[in-house]
Amino acid sequence: MTANFKIDTATLYEKDFCLWLETTAELLKNRQLENLDYDNLIEEIEAMGRSEKHSLDSNLVVILMHLLRYKYQPQKPSRSWLPSIFEHRRRLSKTFKTSPSLKRYYQEVFDECYQYAVKQASIETGLPLNTFPKTSPFTTEETLDFDFIPDDV
Repeated sequence: MTANFKIDTATLYEKDFCLWLETTAELLKNRQLENLDYDNLIEEIEAMGRSEKHSLDSNLVVILMHLLRYKYQPQKPSRSWLPSIFEHRRRLSKTFKTSPSLKRYYQEVFDECYQYAVKQASIETGLPLNTFPKTSPFTTEETLDFDFIPDDV
């Protein structure tokens, strides 16, 4: 892309998103800020932040749901849930390494995610909602601890 080349990046955004990304990256590398599609660039950056938070929520709900099932399901589950718990803990661990600021968000949404995990655990086990405590029996630290597995009720 030359300095003389003028492109309508806002139109490109609508027609070919991948090419828009490549063009935007090239414009940034070349410091051609006057040609940037600022509105869509801002929107995409904000969407990336929301995506990271949604991913955190999703991983946390899965961990909490499996921990609940492990603790409260009448027939003790096989060890097949342990790889899932490990994998979602690993994902959160990586998230916190690349975006340490999300630890604060983790603390903020923990209780809300627990409520979703309770509903999901109830659906998957067939156990009534009142089987599970109203607040998490697991601390935020235990939930992330690779060595923590809950005891039976």
